[in-house]
Amino acid sequence: MAKNIVLSLLLATAAVGPATAQDNRPGGVRTETMDRMADQQAGMDLVWNLIGLVGLLGLLGLRRQHAEDSYHPAPLE
Repeated sequence: MAKNIVLSLLLATAAVGPATAQDNRPGGVRTETMDRMADQQAGMDLVWNLIGLVGLLGLLGLRRQHAEDSYHPAPLE
């Protein structure tokens, strides 16, 4: 079973490899869509980075609490 999975992953990688190895040189003619995407991307990078930062800070709330959080003895008894 494990050999079949490894073989299928190897074949999938071999099939996708040539498509991802295409050479996209910047010397070609830019299309209108490429220009629009470049203009939009420049302004949205900061916005998406800030949204991602807020999301990562939100993950801090999922940390496991300490075992003794329910009982805090007074410093002087």
